[in-house]
Order: sequence, then C-alpha cells, then structure tokens
Amino acid sequence: MNYLDKANKWKNFSELDSKLREELEGMTDDELKEAFTDDLAFGTGGLRGILGVGTNRMNYYVVRKATLGFGRYLAKKENALEKGVVIAHDNRFYSREFALDTAKVLSTMGFKVYLFEALRPTPELSFGVRHLNAIGGIMITASHNPKEYNGYKIYDENGCQLVPHLADQVIDEINAIDDYFAIPANDDSRIQIIGKEVDEEYIKLVNTIRINDVKSDMKIVYTPLHGCGQVFVPEVLRANGFDVITVDEQMTCDPAFSGVKTSNPENAQAFDEAIELAKSVGAKLVLATDPDTDRLGMGILHNGEYVLLNGNQSASIIVDYILTELDKKNAIPQNGWVFSTNVSSDLPVRIAEHYGLNTYISLTGFKFIGDQAKRIEGNGTYVFGFEESYGCLIKDFVRDKDAVQACLMIAEIAAYNESLGMDLIDRLNDIYERYGFYYESQSNIQMPGLSGKDKIASIMNYFRTTEIELKFGEIVSKEDNKLQLRYDYEENKVVTSKINLPVSNVMKFYFKDGSWFVLRPSGTEPKLKVYYGVVGTSEENAKAKNAKLCDEVLKLVNSL
Repeated sequence: MNYLDKANKWKNFSELDSKLREELEGMTDDELKEAFTDDLAFGTGGLRGILGVGTNRMNYYVVRKATLGFGRYLAKKENALEKGVVIAHDNRFYSREFALDTAKVLSTMGFKVYLFEALRPTPELSFGVRHLNAIGGIMITASHNPKEYNGYKIYDENGCQLVPHLADQVIDEINAIDDYFAIPANDDSRIQIIGKEVDEEYIKLVNTIRINDVKSDMKIVYTPLHGCGQVFVPEVLRANGFDVITVDEQMTCDPAFSGVKTSNPENAQAFDEAIELAKSVGAKLVLATDPDTDRLGMGILHNGEYVLLNGNQSASIIVDYILTELDKKNAIPQNGWVFSTNVSSDLPVRIAEHYGLNTYISLTGFKFIGDQAKRIEGNGTYVFGFEESYGCLIKDFVRDKDAVQACLMIAEIAAYNESLGMDLIDRLNDIYERYGFYYESQSNIQMPGLSGKDKIASIMNYFRTTEIELKFGEIVSKEDNKLQLRYDYEENKVVTSKINLPVSNVMKFYFKDGSWFVLRPSGTEPKLKVYYGVVGTSEENAKAKNAKLCDEVLKLVNSL
C-alpha cells in the first residue's frame, strides 16, 4: 500500500481523532509522503518520533498498535497476564494520554496494569518492573528530544530495554497487525494506580549508593528542565544533607519546555538559567537532568568560571572515585565488572582495568549494559556502567541509566573533593595526569526525510566498501557491526575475525596511535552520528588531535 492509499484509509476512518483529522486535511503531498510512507520504527531508544498524524508519527493509533504487538509478545510468557505490566510517563505533550491509552489496551487484553499516578523517571519504571514482579514495562517518553517528539520504550521482566533479537520478535508482532483502527481499548478494570509505595522503595535503594558520609555546606543548583527529575532529585539530595537550590521556573511539568532553550543537558544552552542562578547564590555545582531523568549534565565552578562536563568526563570521575574509595576500604569485588559502549571514552575502562576489574564494551544503547548486568548475576558483581550520552548506572537495582543515582553520587564526590581543597575539574585533571589525556567529541549531521535516509545509507556503504585513508594517521583496524566482522590490516594482508556483538549498522575505525572514530546512524532521529576519541600528551595536544581528526572525517563525509 503506497502512502496515498494509507493516508486515504486514515481519512476514511470516521472516528479519527479530531485534531489529527484537521492536521491530515491540511497536509501537502510531500507532508503526506513523510507521514505515511514508512511506519515508525524501533531504534536504540524504542519507538520515538514527531507527534502528529500518520504511520510515521507518534499518535494514539501508532501507540495502540505498538501496545497490542508488545502485549501479544508478552502474553506468550508464563503467567504474563497475572504478573502484569508497569507503565510510566514523562511531562511531554500527550504523555499521560498515551500512557492511559496503553494501559487500556493492555487491560482489555486481560493484563494487570500498574500505572503511575503522575510523571515518574525512567529509572523508577525500570525498578518498578522488578519490584512488582511484572512481566514487562512501558515508558512513554522521548527522553531528551525537542518538544515536538514523544516516544515509547519497552522493558522486559528484568527492567531492561529489549535487546535486538527480542525487540525483533515484538516488531514481528506489531507488523502482523494490519488495521490501526481495530484495536480495542475499552476496559480499564485491571488498571491499578501506583505511586508512593513504589517511590519509597526506590528512594530507599538510591540512598544506599553512598560510599562516604561527607557533610558540606556547598550550594548545588538543580534543574529538571521541566521533566521528571523534579519528583525526586531535590528531595533525595536534601535528605542526604546537601544544600539544593532549584531553578523554580523549570520545576514545572511544562510540555512546551517554555522555561528552557533546550531540553537536552548535552547542550550548553540548557544550563543558561541554572548558571545565572548559581552565580547569584554562589553555588559551586550545577546539575541538570533530562526530561525522563536518565541523563545528567553538570557544571562546576572552577577558577571563577562554570565549566560543563560531558558524559565521558563525569563517568571517569565517578568510576575513579568509586574504585579509589573501595580500594581504601579493601572492598573492591573479586569479580567486579565495569561496562561501557563502543562510542564512549576508553578512560573509564582503563581506570577499571587498573583496579583489576573485568570490562565489557557493548554497542550503543544502555539495554546492552542492562542485559550484561543480568547475565553476571550470581557469577560477578556489577560495579558501574556508562555511555557517553550523559547516562550511567551506579547500582543495578535499576537496569537503565539513572540520573537520580548519578546526582547523589556527583554531589558526594564534589563535597568530598571540596574537603580536600579540590573541585571536580581538579579531580578530572588529576585523573588525566595518571592515565593520559583522553578527549572525545561528536558530530551530529542532520539528514531529515526520506532523502536523508537514502543519503545516510550511501555514506555508510562508502565507508563499508572503500579503503579509507586519512592524513591524520594510519588506520590499522575496522569493525563493521553490520557484517559482524573486524578487519585488521597487517603489512600486506587483511586478517578478519568475528565480532561477538549483535548486528548493528555501526562502523568503528582504529588508528595506530589508539585514536578512533565511529559512524552510527541514529536509531531515533534523522541524523548520522560521528564519534571521535584520541589520547594526547596534554589537554591542548589531545584537543588539537581531536579537532584534526574531526575535520578530516567530516570533509570526507560531506564530499560524498
């Protein structure tokens, strides 16, 4: 069925939501093509897309279809209906409505449904699945995306996002559903509203992550960027003795994010208002969590200026602190594990290896780290996991990124270092002196629409099939996760070996000096992501090397 046939089917549905009908009636042919040619697909973050009418947009009918498919997948598991599904949502447009609709579809199918009373963080949803012994979970969120987006994350009985071979089974169920408009959602009798009782258990475990009971009068400014962090983060920090000042205009459940320039703490503009407040109150630490509170960005007052740290840097500080302090207490686990991803900094891995821990490098997506945490249960100890996109997990009673835990740990580390006359930048510089000056960066190349999708495919094919040569240095290895092969270039021959990771359209190139870059099409947004990592002899040397690598790779990409 082509896009016009699909659009006409929606037009002919007499009960189509009135707002969606109004939008549909006013669309141009190009807009119809964008909205109806494809179906919204699952990526590294699940289902995520622009709100609006069409099969390639987030709306009631796409959500119901996804829910029916996920429900059919879950129903094959033992006692699935009785165990039930946990549902939470963030502050976005239609998040509560989609959550209620999702709950009704599952209730109509016969599932017990646990629906949070109001917005809750993604990590609490992950915790709630295990705490309630549910068969699965659903989080309605578009994470850090702009206000025009919403999304739908699915979780297994371990509170972990589904890894590809399981997600494929859900996708098969979804694709087997032909009619978006014949999905019943008229029975709410099995829906149980939950809240405080799960909150208390989650917070109790968050408080156990502390290593040292340090006290400090250091002021901390915090913003949830209008999102779910407002539910717990200030309360948790204050209960642990920290002096927290909130950015009050951003402590509201505003789906338009009207009090911030961006809802993504990876972007410096997200901190503008928080840093202004920090200057006025004399705060030394600024924390910002994304709308569903799985990512944390931070700024540190250093030499009179607020310096923003990225996800690789904050992860390095956290793992260094955890292992240094555990080592002092002779408490490093014998079979401990630290987890990372293939687009993240090598520095936290080097730190972990220094202390004798096992390390595992997964594909991008915290579901892979959650899956590994599950795999080592009973045979090893989870110590830390992170990915470069500002997300980490300190204790694995959650099986996803947890910015509530991260806020508490960073506050402790900042207070501890203040007692030593240091700030977090001083600590990071000390880590660099001990392990090397690691520096990473990322390029996001926007390629919207169907033409952009074709362009990304063409670029990936070029790098996959062409011998790449750059002035930056000698490429000694290439990993192609789509083909699951590694190519090592040795003198006049190429040695191939198998990569033991899931199939993914990702390529990583390694240089002789240890530098690397990665090409990865986003699974949730219309863009090509390029990641770069180098190790230098100084901060200036590392930044210069990184800039040179970035420049050369982008010139090649843009020439294609």
